[in-house]
Amino acid sequence: MNEKRIFITGGASGLGRALAERYARAGWRVCIGDLDEARCAETMAALHGAAASHALRCDVTREEDLKAAAEWLRAHWGGVDVVVNNAGVAQVGTIVDTPLSDWQWIVDINLLGVVRGCKVFTPMMRAQGRGHLVNIASMAGLIHPPRSSAYNATKAAVVALSETLQLELGDSGIDISVVCPAYFRTNLATNARTTDSVSANMVSKLVGRARHTAAEIAELVYRGIERRDFHILTHPDAKMMWFMKRFLPFSLYLASMRRQFRRGEERARRRNIQQGQMS
Repeated sequence: MNEKRIFITGGASGLGRALAERYARAGWRVCIGDLDEARCAETMAALHGAAASHALRCDVTREEDLKAAAEWLRAHWGGVDVVVNNAGVAQVGTIVDTPLSDWQWIVDINLLGVVRGCKVFTPMMRAQGRGHLVNIASMAGLIHPPRSSAYNATKAAVVALSETLQLELGDSGIDISVVCPAYFRTNLATNARTTDSVSANMVSKLVGRARHTAAEIAELVYRGIERRDFHILTHPDAKMMWFMKRFLPFSLYLASMRRQFRRGEERARRRNIQQGQMS
């Protein structure tokens, strides 16, 4: 019997739930932490019978919630093998329009939520002599589209944190992975904060029309973790854009990005006009 154990923040929906289901199918013990107790119950029902599973109410803005999760895992399962710092939110808008309260909100969840998870679980993994911290960032942490300064900054910080921990913890038996997906079909846009209708429509369209499902991304993440990859990049086209940024003259990269996002903004504006005419 597979006795491996995984803890996933934000595990009741989106990529978190898809990962919980994937690991349950592989026979892992799966513990999720989430604020939405109704969705936690739905996820537990979906996992029922696949493997040992448990749900905890966990707010990643509260270090004590993560400490309580670590203590539960220690007391009931003897520790944890993989921790996925997945909980996250989105914010879209220009730098001028985005209020500082939105910056504080997204930093506390997307960045400090990951920091808290790494800080709380590192001592347990050191004591075990092994473990794997998986931090969910985004391609927005590697390439930085306009109208997303707050989101981009938090995800870039998660990449930087992960690179730091790879060096800091490399001799302690703890593996580090940072996951950088592009858009996929999930509920991220549902709770996103937006400052204007053009930004809102852009996010809604990009998420709603994405080619990949959360389950497909979870499968790629699962394989990347199995290989102990540091960068887990799930979208080949977005990976190519990252390579362009790294290896092309920066002016050419910027020109290409501007063309793409101007087209996206124009489509979002036309969509706004059409919706206004229909209402």
